Amino acid sequence: MKSIIILGDGMADEPVAALGGKTPLQYAVTPCMDTLARLGVTGRLNTVPEGFLPGSEVANLSVLGYDLPKVYEGRGVLEAASMGVELQPGELALRCNLICVEGGETIKNHSSGHISTGEAGELIAYLNEKAGSRRIRFHAGVSYRHLLVIGGGDKRLDCTPPHDVPLHPFRPLLVKPLDAGAEETAGLLNRLILRSQELLADHPVNLRRTALGKDPANSIWPWSPGYRPAMQTLSEMYGTGKSAVISAVDLIRGIGVYAGMEVIHVEGATGLYNTNYEGKTGAALKALKTNDFVYLHIEASDEAGHEGNVALKVETIENLDSRVVRPIYEALRTWDEPVAIGILPDHPTPCAVRTHTAQPVPFLIYKPGQEPDSVTRYDEFSVKNGKFAVLKENQFIKELLGHEILQHE
Repeated sequence: MKSIIILGDGMADEPVAALGGKTPLQYAVTPCMDTLARLGVTGRLNTVPEGFLPGSEVANLSVLGYDLPKVYEGRGVLEAASMGVELQPGELALRCNLICVEGGETIKNHSSGHISTGEAGELIAYLNEKAGSRRIRFHAGVSYRHLLVIGGGDKRLDCTPPHDVPLHPFRPLLVKPLDAGAEETAGLLNRLILRSQELLADHPVNLRRTALGKDPANSIWPWSPGYRPAMQTLSEMYGTGKSAVISAVDLIRGIGVYAGMEVIHVEGATGLYNTNYEGKTGAALKALKTNDFVYLHIEASDEAGHEGNVALKVETIENLDSRVVRPIYEALRTWDEPVAIGILPDHPTPCAVRTHTAQPVPFLIYKPGQEPDSVTRYDEFSVKNGKFAVLKENQFIKELLGHEILQHE
């Protein structure tokens, strides 16, 4: 049986007073996901192993069943793979955000107001020209998400993810060494942060953005350091056969590269609420024709959570249901070959805290002809009454793929 995972990044949340004490997922009108919950089996999945922070790289690797202590090397290396940057031995890769610092002191946001990819590309090229060297290389990615590679860098660093600290002063959050051997690398990165603020302050891109009332991209913020990981492919681990990944986000595409998946790019896929839902849906259905497993990643709800925008988060969840889940389910019902559907977030991104949390996430698994459990609606609380209490490690992916799992906790 073929399989597809539809992942609504950051879709899970906490009860919101403005929504009558419901979560955005409870409040949203999601008839198709509710139908699949009624026809399928449900539960919760712990996507953040003990000792790890609830980053998207951790959570998505967990959803795919990877053993995090064995393969985790941070976010930067995954984005390097997506961008076609071949890391050499001894090279340190870090995610490099373009952020907005307000008043020279406070992190206003982690995304420079969701700067366009074209504008960001100009700024990254300028930084590479003025602050880069044979040892230091900036690589442009999508919107605010970029890559910094340091030759001979030491990964033993305490780097704060910028989406965790909106409205915080940046100086106390500068890179700190976790070992004496990493002091040189930490110092280098902090000098690059301060140098970027000097270089970007009066760049024409930022002057134009400021004139239009937009947030300037006036600082870099490097974080999630690591070296090239050693990962098995999904086919090697689970016998999935051919597989594909569809995402607007370099991080997820990079996971796909190391996982041996075909990386499918969709025009108009932005990672925001205005992403090309229909294009991604069509690409997923086309990919299922020639692949045995498809991972369809939708970022929009996560970004709404980071903005603390409850109404937008509800809208993104409803868009996922009506513009992705429904057309995929309706199309698959006409196919001769059955296809298993898994739906879940990677982690919660509660609007109240505007960052990721580590609580288990709700999931549903639908397989034609299976015996359903008693759950009739898909949300964070209803699935507590499902067939599975809390799965962990590779239990979700094995259940979806039809592998026997040892225990249902």
